[in-house]
This record gives sequence, C-alpha cells and structure tokens, in this order.
Amino acid sequence: MQENLVIVESPAKAKTIGKFLGKNFTVTSCMGHIRDLEKKDFGIDLENNYQPKYVVSPDKKKIVTELKKLAKDAQMVWLASDEDREGEAIAWHLKEVLKLKPENTKRIVFHEITKEAIEKAIKNPRSIDDNLVNAQQARRVLDRVVGFEISPVLWKKVKPSLSAGRVQSVAVRLIVDRERDIMNFESDNWYRITGTFLTIDDGGNPAEVKAELNKRFPTKDEANAFLEKCRSAEFTIADVIKKPGKRSPAQPFTTSTLQQEASRKLNFSVAQTMSVAQRLYENGKITYMRTDSVNLSDLAINTAKKKITELHGENYVKIRKYQTKSKGAQEAHEAIRPTYMDQETVAGSNQEQRLYELIWKRTMASQMADALLEKTTVTISVSTAPEDFIASGEVIIFDGFLKVYMESTDDENLSSVAGQDIIPPLKANDSLDMASILATQRYSQRPPRFTEASLVKKLEELGIGRPSTYAPTITTIQNRTYVVKEDRPGIERAYNIITLKNDKITGKVKTEITGAERSKLFPTDIGMVVNDFLMENFEQIMDFNFTANVEKEFDDIAEGEKVWNEMIDKFYRPFHGQVENVLKHSERSKGERVLGPDPKTGKQVSVKIGRYGPLAQLGVANPETDDEKPQFASLRTGQHLETITLEEALDLFKLPRDLGEYENKKVTVGIGRFGPYIRHDNKFVSLDKEDDPLTVELQHAIQLIEAKREKERKAVIMEFDEEPELKVLNGRWGPYISYQKKNYKIPKKMKAEELSLEDCKNIISQSPEPKARGGRRKK
Repeated sequence: MQENLVIVESPAKAKTIGKFLGKNFTVTSCMGHIRDLEKKDFGIDLENNYQPKYVVSPDKKKIVTELKKLAKDAQMVWLASDEDREGEAIAWHLKEVLKLKPENTKRIVFHEITKEAIEKAIKNPRSIDDNLVNAQQARRVLDRVVGFEISPVLWKKVKPSLSAGRVQSVAVRLIVDRERDIMNFESDNWYRITGTFLTIDDGGNPAEVKAELNKRFPTKDEANAFLEKCRSAEFTIADVIKKPGKRSPAQPFTTSTLQQEASRKLNFSVAQTMSVAQRLYENGKITYMRTDSVNLSDLAINTAKKKITELHGENYVKIRKYQTKSKGAQEAHEAIRPTYMDQETVAGSNQEQRLYELIWKRTMASQMADALLEKTTVTISVSTAPEDFIASGEVIIFDGFLKVYMESTDDENLSSVAGQDIIPPLKANDSLDMASILATQRYSQRPPRFTEASLVKKLEELGIGRPSTYAPTITTIQNRTYVVKEDRPGIERAYNIITLKNDKITGKVKTEITGAERSKLFPTDIGMVVNDFLMENFEQIMDFNFTANVEKEFDDIAEGEKVWNEMIDKFYRPFHGQVENVLKHSERSKGERVLGPDPKTGKQVSVKIGRYGPLAQLGVANPETDDEKPQFASLRTGQHLETITLEEALDLFKLPRDLGEYENKKVTVGIGRFGPYIRHDNKFVSLDKEDDPLTVELQHAIQLIEAKREKERKAVIMEFDEEPELKVLNGRWGPYISYQKKNYKIPKKMKAEELSLEDCKNIISQSPEPKARGGRRKK
C-alpha cells in the first residue's frame, strides 16, 4: 500500500510538485472538474432547495476509475487543487466522488509551487472550506438558471441557437452601448495654435522653445485673425515656474492588471495571457495567477530588495507594502510575482519568457524608489493679444523605478514616456524671436472602442465578475458571435494648416487617416438585437448594479455570512415569473428597420436578422395572395442594421451580377452566407477582402478561379483510380487521408507520397472513428 496520494488539476502541476516530494508520495492529476451539472431540468432540483444534480463528465469516467483505485490503496489522500473557490469546489467533488473518508483526507493549499511552500502546506493541512464551495456552487447554479431559462426565450423570440448569460450579456451591453455612442457622435473641430520661438542657451547656442496657445479658436477666420495680430507682436517671457515632481510605481499584478498590461505591451489576448500564466504557475515560475491581492510576502520583498541593490544600488530601493482594498479578494493572499525574485529570466516558450519578464519587472519596480522629476512651465505673453503661449517640459532628475518599468495606458492620445521636452534656461522679461506659428485644424475624438484589456478594466471597475471569470466571459461573447475582435481601416480626412513664417501667412490642406482600429471589440448585428431584446424584457439581468451586487453576495457566502440557496431562491422565484411573462406576451424581435420604398418599384425596403445573419428585404410577403415573393440579400461586412442607408441596401439587390463567360460557362458574383463570392461551373471562389462585388470585373474573377484551381492541384498528393473517393491531401497541419467525407491522420513514420492504396486502407481501419465534418452528433 502506498503511503500518500496527492491529487491536483493538471499533469504539468503534478510533475512540478512531484519533484519536491519524496518517494512516499504519489502525485496524480484529475484533469480539472470531474463532475458537471446534468443537462436535463437545468441539472438543479428546484423543489429541493436548488440542490445541484451532478454527474461524472463522460470524458472523466476512466480518470475517476483510476483515482478510486489509487485512493483505495493510499493511507492518506491530499487534495491539492488551487486555492480559489473553483479549486475548493474541485477538492469537494473529488471527496464526494471518490468517497474519501475524513480521517484519511487532508486539504492543502499553496499560492506558489516551491519546495518550501509545499512542505509548509503539508505541515499545515486544513479541511475543505464549505463556504468557498457554496460560493462556487451558488455561482454555477445561478448562471445555469439564467442561461437555461433565458436562452430558450431567445430561440423563440429572436433566432435559434442563441444564448444569454448573467455576466456575458452585461459585457455585450457595454460594447453595444459604446458602439451606439460612436454612431451618434458628432465631431466638432477647432484650431490649435502652436508656436516655435528662438532663444540663446547658456552656451551661446541658438535654442528652440515650443509652446501652445492657451486658447483654441472655433473657426478658420478667428485663427487667421490671431495670426495677423502675431505678425507685429513682441513675445516676452511673462513667468517661469519650476516645480519638483515624482512618479510612483504601479502595484504588483493582480489578474485583471496582468491581463490589461499583457494586452497593451505584448498584444496578448486575455485568454492567451491566462493560458501562458497557467503554464508558468504549474511549472513553478510564478505565484498563483487568479488573485485580487496586491500584497507581497516578506520573503519576496526582502529578495527583491537584495536584487535591486545588486543591480542598481541601495538608493534605488524603497520598500512598499501594498494592501488589498476589495472585499472578497479571491482567497489568494499574494499578488502575481515570480516565485524566485532573483531569476530575471526563465526557460520556456517565447510567450512564457515575455510574460515572465513583464511580471518580474513589474514586481521589482513596485519595490523601487520614486522617479524624481523637475517640471517647468513657461508663460509667453503676446504684445498684441490677451492670450498667452504656454511651454511645458519635464526633466528626469532621478529615474528610480523607471529604470526597470513604466506602466502603459489605454488612452490612445497620451504618451507615457517622461522627459520628452527639455526647456532651455529662461527668465522673466526675456524676449523671444518668433520662428513660426501654426494654426492646425483639429477634431474632437469619438469615444474609444473597447479592447479586451479596457473591457476587463471596465468590468472590474463596475464590480462585475471576478479574476476567474474575465477570460472565459470575453472568449464566450466572441465565440457566440455577439462580438468580433478585428482590425478596421480608417478613412482619409482633410484638415487645414495656416502658417505664419517670415512675416507671411500661408495656408494649405493636408490629409490624415482617422478612425483606424487595431484589435478592437465590435458588436455584431445579432449581438445588438439580442442586447436590445434583453434590455427591454430582462432589465434586472442587464443592470450593472444587479450583476455587481450578485458578486458581493457570492463574497458574503464565501465569508459564511449568507446561505447560498436562500440567495438563489430570492432571485429565482420572481425571475422565473418574468420569463413566463416574456414568453407569453413579448413580440418577436428581428431588429427589423424599414428604410423606405424602392424608387423604381415602390416596394418596401427593410433590413433585419435572418437565419444566416443580417439581410436586406425588397418587398413584403402577403400570405393571403400569390403575389411575387420578397427578394433577400445579405449585408456586406461593415454594414449594420442601424446605419445602412436605402441606397446602400438597394445596391445589394444588384447582386448576383453576371460578369460574362469563361470556358463557355457563366461567371457571376454575389454575396452569400460566408461573404462575397465568384460562381463558375457550380463552384464557388471567395473574393479577396479588398474586392468589391459591385465593381469586380471578369478578368479578375478568372484570376481568382485559376488561383483556386492551382491551390487544389497542389493539395492533392495522391489519387487512386480503383478508389476515387480516397485521396491523400496536403492540409493546413500536414498530409492526411480523405475518404468518404472523413479525414484520417497519417503516422509520422510514413511518407505521404509513398503510400499505396493498401497502406491507406490499413491506416483507415486502424484509426479511431473520426467525426464527420459539419455533422451533428447522433443521439
């Protein structure tokens, strides 16, 4: 009989922990949650205090059998799942499913995988915390109830296969609200006045002073009139103010701040950040990565102090002990930091190395001295006008923590780099020579769209979700196609510049690109329609305060201050009645919008959500007569139900468009379920992103047809006359066998180009049955 069995969530974590334990410990993995809620009736017994109905996940049955055998043979079972609520729930499920006896079961937690932390945990075991389990259970039950009750309403009232969720729907609302703010935004413009002045520095060399006028002019005429005044003006230093300043480092990383900063600095998605951080944690490189805490242990602080002194000197050290302000910070007692502060780099993938370096720098900077600055503000008076020019500069006197790290910002219009402008020595009443003055037309900026990072920040500010929920929420709303993350090109915009130089005023028009977006979150039409339906019929679920208050109630349950099923009951009874009412009385919603009549036929033109997405409709169906049926056309990428014009919608009905003939067969262009396409010989070829189906010509269509043929020829490695359905093909992930609409992997030791028909049949017969492409599972 083995002495000790340690159960963790993942093989990587098991492998790392196994290195630190002796031979009398066996470490194994349960591969995450081993039980799910039943699909039938929500998986919740509504008549019995909302007790969950759990079943062992089908893919975990073999693992559970093996764990039962190992547990039976062990003298002591140590449940070492993560220290947050989800980890506590996993430990509880293991205890229940494996039928572990209390006298032979111990719960251990640690927020870093080091020898010292694990040994300390084993010396200080505890029992499973039922309050934490209940808080996680309450979250699962409430989210299941909301999703399973509202989703069928959406299927009947909006479109099949839709879903809703307590947190995901509120996240979509934030993105939809922001998009409508942008749609309704009306840009204003004004003229910004900047001047370049000349003086002499201490060395007798000419030096420039750049300044901006303390007033903006709303019109070109007013800006021009000011420049006229400046032609004969004298420019004098009215005041010079120097003030000491300082910048302090950011706190160590929490889950949300790590997600935000990795997005800004490394261009990682939120899910990518959490996946890489998980690997770093499981390999013992960083502390636990799901935490609200900004606290650092004394050991970490002392190690950081020693490393900073070694690298930069004692004057760069400033010990800071940060305190976590949020109630219910998820049971992790430290910020995210390297487990060994003296290790500047780690082995691993490029992503792991980059994220580790970010965490190391942020942690080190948090224990470093403030950056000391000198801020200089110079006021320059204009003899012929009441306005003043203001020059400001910032000089770093002592770089402090900036030597290691500077936090980024979501503000696209701000620079985070200090010390850009250095102002030469000046004193009051000095005269300056004017080199040039520019009046530049500027435009007000529309509200910025959310990035994944700024959405996480907003959710945290509103108290919606917790560290473990940010990444799955953002992934879910994209997988549901309520939101897309993409780049979009800007548009060209003209602006005026008026210049005063050498006593002459000249004007010119320049152009700039505005509105370009990179990795931004955009709501889809279906996302907006679903959001509007939920806002109209389930206002409570969509209320930011409600969602935040639910999180606080989960915190109260975790603290033992509330009973979880009483909290669920208080919510469910009125909510269920509301669902029933909406099913009976609410109107079906397709986001329909009437654009007006077609000038040629007089038929009504409208847009709405169809089976395969947003579409335009020409004409109205009349079930009582046998009149001509309406025509339908899919909206193009970038077109929206709320903003498309009548003219743009009518253009869609010019498709499909006949381009001519190729190889004695018709070539047409149109827009389908998957976007714009060319059709020839009953085969479809996608248009390139930059191609416009309304203007593309036959010659380009032929090029696309031939390019696809060439690609398909290269894809075929081998065909067999005796078995026409069997082909050896080149795919995205390498060669494979295609047979009867199913794909089979070729063993690495075999060369695809040397396979015989018999080899292929042997591979097919010995392979597990693959899933048919695009098919549904048989019940």
